[in-house]
Amino acid sequence: MKFQCSKSTLNEAVGNVQRAVSTKTTTPALEGILLKTENGKLTICGYDMEICITTAIDANIQEEGASVVKARLFSEIIRKLPENKINIEVDDKNIVYISSGNVDFKIVGIPASDYPEIPVIHGNDTIDLDGEILSGMIRQTIYAIADNDSKPINKGTLFEIENKTLNMVSLDGFRLAMRTETIDYEGDKYFIVPGKSLAEVSKLITEDTKKVKITASGRHIIFRIDNYSVISRLIDGQFINYKASVPTQHITELHVNTRKFIDVIERMSLLLTDKMKSPVRCTIEDGTIKTTCNTTLGQAHDEMHIQMTGEPIEIGFNNKFLLDALKNSETDEIIMEMSGPNKAIIIRPTEGNSFLFLLMPMRLTK
Repeated sequence: MKFQCSKSTLNEAVGNVQRAVSTKTTTPALEGILLKTENGKLTICGYDMEICITTAIDANIQEEGASVVKARLFSEIIRKLPENKINIEVDDKNIVYISSGNVDFKIVGIPASDYPEIPVIHGNDTIDLDGEILSGMIRQTIYAIADNDSKPINKGTLFEIENKTLNMVSLDGFRLAMRTETIDYEGDKYFIVPGKSLAEVSKLITEDTKKVKITASGRHIIFRIDNYSVISRLIDGQFINYKASVPTQHITELHVNTRKFIDVIERMSLLLTDKMKSPVRCTIEDGTIKTTCNTTLGQAHDEMHIQMTGEPIEIGFNNKFLLDALKNSETDEIIMEMSGPNKAIIIRPTEGNSFLFLLMPMRLTK
């Protein structure tokens, strides 16, 4: 294999692909990036057996072939080369020669035959989503994905398509986040994508991304984003009946200025640490939220005016969980619906149904 390419283009591609390379493995090839030249393009691939990121860039191909190079070493070499023109050659013994200007490197490669087979996604059933919309949907739901393995299915986000409506739903047992968008797709779909994969998809979406093409088939899914493809395993299993978790009635409804309430909770959070799980206590009555926090570090009190209907209520919250929901609402004002001090609350926009966040309160002691 022998080719010449641009340093800036290769550096960007390797940086993005490298995020799918395994850092803890007993298989040397999985610590590497697959380089393959064919049809006037250099294909670059990273794969850790769960997620694969691949792209193709322009290159002056003088000899076709394929080889695997250690990801971290190769990335650092490319980043520190002095000139924008890079020459790379791999001999029959998988010795990789890299040159740029007056700089030459010779490193040991790995045979491409040692690289695992990349999953192939079959079918033409493609879902087209606006890049900005998908990025926002991921951002507003990924925060509620579980971060432990007690229920593996909760480590992913449900994609549920019915009647030209896409619901993306994440939950972790304490909270639920759902984003809803109308899409141009005929038919029903149901699959669960790992949070790790969605995080990588989100990083690859830029302001210039017009469309993201999604194809789910069997046990895998592929996201085509500009010049990149992200292939991921899907999570097997039945997602919880999340609709049954959403309260249908409430006794108290608040219209809250999002930014002001975030400021209040952040002030309370100054007295809280990861080791202190004390709730933020909210006493809601007469159009006012009185917020207090009492820990071994001290006490704090704050008040803000709100628009309120229904019964007075005293309720406690995990400060981090509440802040996550407030910050991801991304609206100037929200509606909070409460059914009781120990029942889940709903956070939703004042207009439309683009998102719905569910949050379990913390029990208060007198």
